[in-house]
Amino acid sequence: MQEPCFDVAHLGHVELLTNKFEESLDFFVNVYGLTESGRDETSAYLRAFDDYEFHTLKLTRSDTTGVGHIAYRTSSEAALQRRVKAIEEMGCGIGWVEGDLGHGRAYRFTDPDGHVFELYYDTKKYVAPEGEKPALKNIAQRYHGRGACVRRIDHLNLLASDVSKIKEWMPKALGSRVTEMIQLDNGRLGGCWFTVNNKTYDIAYTEDHTDAKGRFHHVTYAVDQREDLLRAADIFLENGVFIETGPHKHAVQGTFFLYVYEPAGNRVEVANAGARLILQPDWEPVVWTETDRKKGQAWGLQTIKSFHTHGTPPVGE
Repeated sequence: MQEPCFDVAHLGHVELLTNKFEESLDFFVNVYGLTESGRDETSAYLRAFDDYEFHTLKLTRSDTTGVGHIAYRTSSEAALQRRVKAIEEMGCGIGWVEGDLGHGRAYRFTDPDGHVFELYYDTKKYVAPEGEKPALKNIAQRYHGRGACVRRIDHLNLLASDVSKIKEWMPKALGSRVTEMIQLDNGRLGGCWFTVNNKTYDIAYTEDHTDAKGRFHHVTYAVDQREDLLRAADIFLENGVFIETGPHKHAVQGTFFLYVYEPAGNRVEVANAGARLILQPDWEPVVWTETDRKKGQAWGLQTIKSFHTHGTPPVGE
């Protein structure tokens, strides 16, 4: 059993690249329901109403799509230094960067597939302007009810050419625990789910069924209940947003899901994912077989082919 390590506190933010900046920004603010908390020359900084940090999504102008970087906040400055030491010993470090509008200096590194990560501790907490101040002191922002009005960032999914390499790398780099995984008949891992805290997962990797590396699958924000997700489906429908699959319930992790594409083609999920927690310190990973997965999702919906092939940037870019 892997000894739990809590040097890393939680998923901090995801930088998403878009070649349709204005259209993507309009989607995330007015349809998805995030709040813009700041902007610089190339990026808009966005957050959900119950995220405590300045931003959880950094939307960046680009000539392509996909993920720029994935950021995690550590539990302390000392924990940050411990993780940096471990990462440098692994030989996958890039180095320190100065940070951005939402946080201080951060240490960057790469996973085996080439995705860029960063770790930071010094952060900027969101302070709501007068029109967004909540009635209660224990949330960061009022419930504004705009669009799907997602509550908080929950997790993301990355595509990998070899998930087994990620399974070995993630616990060493972030101290993550494996909670569930898919074991294929050919000996390869079809997917692996990881957590750094007591959530069931904050990041997942699934096998890319193309020859590409370093691609993005989706980012997910959570809502309070299933009814919020059904309402989001109607909001997407009314706004001409392409619904890829759902609403339905995953077998793996039990997440109630709805997947759409934002205007630039990046996949985005709305999920009701907060009911399950891993409080068991000696948790053993749940292993799903290929036969298990051929049964489809929890209630029998078959996984659509694009779920294994659509990623950003598109293959060939």
